Amino acid sequence: MNHRPIIDAGPGLNFLSINRERLLISVLGPLSTPETVQEEVLRKARQDVRFRAAATVWHKLTPRWIHILSDDQTPELATVVHRITRQPMAQRMAHPEDLGEIMVLAHAVVTAEAGESVHVLIDDGAGARAAAAEINRLDRLRVDGHTVGSIKLVDTLTVLKRAAGGEHVPDKAVMRDIYKRLRDLDDGLPPLEATDLLAPRHWSRHG
Repeated sequence: MNHRPIIDAGPGLNFLSINRERLLISVLGPLSTPETVQEEVLRKARQDVRFRAAATVWHKLTPRWIHILSDDQTPELATVVHRITRQPMAQRMAHPEDLGEIMVLAHAVVTAEAGESVHVLIDDGAGARAAAAEINRLDRLRVDGHTVGSIKLVDTLTVLKRAAGGEHVPDKAVMRDIYKRLRDLDDGLPPLEATDLLAPRHWSRHG
């Protein structure tokens, strides 16, 4: 069984702020996200005019297209948060720094341990490394005979590559425009020239 992809605040804010939510959903399908991420998205939309559009789009997408996952403490969530952060969940929830991506990963791990497969959309480097560690742990459990699902890590570049040549990114000029607008919001994204977004292999399947 597959679970809705779980998105972090960074990619969510970026795509929604430039009104490219349909591109995001066309690639990943209906989404989910923790309460913590919803709070972060709406807070940043209030605080920074660059992200203001994200709040309007967010309210239009929930709950049909973005399902909000409860961050109420459960034994399963608490175990994962403690393993990832080495802090009790109640203590870690009191500190907002990086909390969104921690809860994205915690929900994903609980989902995978219940036997489902789930994608997580995270751009942050530390979050991606933590996700990779949990993916490896699940792989080891599977090798040892445990019945567990899986986590697939994707990022903004993954989404854009999958969209290349399709309805929402029909040509390279559109790709350049979308990517420039995303980078204007997130300087953590590499320059376009440092990516392979314009490589023929991402476009040839639509040729």
